[in-house]
Amino acid sequence: MSIASDPTTRVRAHEKRLINCHQVDVNQLMPLKYHWAWEHYLNGCANNWLPSEVPMHKDIEIWRSNRLSDDERKVIMRNLGFFATAESLVGNNLVLAIFKHVTNAECRQYLLRQAFEEAVHTHTFLYIVESLGLSEGEVFNMYHEVPAIARKDALEMELTREVLEEGFTTESYEGAQAFLRNLIGYYLIMEGIFFYTGFVMVLSFHNRNMMTGIGQQFQYILRDETIHLNFGIDLINGIKQENPELWTPEFQQQVLSRVFEAVELEVAYARDVLPNGILGLNADMFREYVQFIADRRLERIGLPAQFHSSNPFPWMSETMDLSKEKNFFETKVIEYQSGQQLDWD
Repeated sequence: MSIASDPTTRVRAHEKRLINCHQVDVNQLMPLKYHWAWEHYLNGCANNWLPSEVPMHKDIEIWRSNRLSDDERKVIMRNLGFFATAESLVGNNLVLAIFKHVTNAECRQYLLRQAFEEAVHTHTFLYIVESLGLSEGEVFNMYHEVPAIARKDALEMELTREVLEEGFTTESYEGAQAFLRNLIGYYLIMEGIFFYTGFVMVLSFHNRNMMTGIGQQFQYILRDETIHLNFGIDLINGIKQENPELWTPEFQQQVLSRVFEAVELEVAYARDVLPNGILGLNADMFREYVQFIADRRLERIGLPAQFHSSNPFPWMSETMDLSKEKNFFETKVIEYQSGQQLDWD
């Protein structure tokens, strides 16, 4: 008798759980229980692109000219250095920790799609470095050599350390809480706070019709990360709903403390990248912005806003305004297209 026809292998939808479902020998999608996870998967598939589709000749011309100041070059280099390492960290955590412990099939299906996208993002920074003829050692070693980047990466590795330890399990109360803490650190902080300062900085060049190849690739990455974030928040909220005993007042305070720490690390990063202010941007504006997005993240997992700041970058609202994230998936999948069909000019 085949696996498909053996009734002992069939998992009813009500028996599926996001974590601690023991029947995970096959990625049995039907019947679907978490339709939101499947929608995220479909949106991700419709959002396909590769960095090699994006021409870099204009960027190369500008980079080799004297049109960029030293401060502008620093903005680009610092963000390439951070993103190149950060995308690798999130990819490792996704493959080595999250996929293993998320036991629902449709969620795993999305995580497989996300893993591919993380690989594409890592490919993107190699493509940019090679195109511009940058020093690979300088870009890819910044997480060791630039304190503002090293501190951000250290926090993320601390948040994921326990889950990556040999023998870790979510079957204990402490383990399940640790996993939920990992997901919040991964999706809410790393992808939901730490990336967005860089998006504003790099896309500000694109807004001035400069470094448009890099800008276009960052727009594609931003679009991917929006889907990642929405999936992650749905996953966090789903685990909370199925395991309400994990969401204690003490745990909520731990989350708030981590978010406060992340905000300060991100503000310090902005000051390091923008010591003098360029492109109409300065570090003080980024404190307000980081606080603004941190509040939006907290609200979406059921925690109160802490900072009550406004968005200082209205010129980015159509691309990045986080108030629109709640309605992101009300649009039809057909509205998404592959990267090579899009025109961002």
